[in-house]
Amino acid sequence: MNLIKFRYIFFFISGALIIASIVSVFIFGLKVGIDFTGGTLWQVKITTNNQQLMTNDLITFFENELNIKNATIYQESESGNYLARLGHISEEEHQNYLALLKTKFGTVEEVRYETIGPTIGKELKRKAIWAIILVLLGISLYVAYAFRKVSYPIKSWKYGVITLLTLFHDAVISIGFLAFLSWKFGIELDTKFIVALLVIIGFSVHDTIVVFDRIRENILSRSAKELGEIINSSISQTIARSINTSLTLVLVLLALFFYGPLALKYFVLLIMTGTIVGTYSSIFIASPSLLWFKNK
Repeated sequence: MNLIKFRYIFFFISGALIIASIVSVFIFGLKVGIDFTGGTLWQVKITTNNQQLMTNDLITFFENELNIKNATIYQESESGNYLARLGHISEEEHQNYLALLKTKFGTVEEVRYETIGPTIGKELKRKAIWAIILVLLGISLYVAYAFRKVSYPIKSWKYGVITLLTLFHDAVISIGFLAFLSWKFGIELDTKFIVALLVIIGFSVHDTIVVFDRIRENILSRSAKELGEIINSSISQTIARSINTSLTLVLVLLALFFYGPLALKYFVLLIMTGTIVGTYSSIFIASPSLLWFKNK
């Protein structure tokens, strides 16, 4: 397979996906969860036949009877539960509000209740950002060190730079997809989606290093060949392993997506999308980039 021949097509596809992801973030934005902003997330199940009236009743109830003006309330399309997002409240207020809800609407079942103070939210946000930055830098430095003995025809530090760019490619596309989910389904960016991004980054770098390591072996053993031929040969030798490994994970994630807990549905969907993008970038972006860096 002469994949290097079509590298500019692959670069164009990735560029289009990155631009679409950035536009998605700017247009749709990311709904930041209470993990990072502080506040309360309250999910209740109320038995009623008139769903539209109940949503309006809930909004009026929170504004007039509970005196909460900034609450965001909507109904989940799949479960039919009502999700309310409001500022930080104490446990005493929580119990009082729940009792008033039951008095007003009768059959009320509390499905989920989470509350985080604003100080803790800011700290979690700062740590999440630093976690992603340190992971990206740590991986890049490790790759540069691991390939230190291969300085021709590509400098070892360029392997690290290409790995960093590939991970950036995967992270940006995944974040753009998350922005779309936020707009379409009201998904919020919280700590579990930070975990999803780290999982995507980890799986992507695993695939990238597998291909790079084979390129390194072929350079050392067959240095007389052109770099383009070596990259093509290395991709051909590892592509089946990369696709099979990714397909195994995707099948597991599909099972979790359709039969797993509803709360993890979009978490699983993001990891599955990132896994596919990461496999694509490892084969069609990272390896051809070596030839582009060598020519530059």
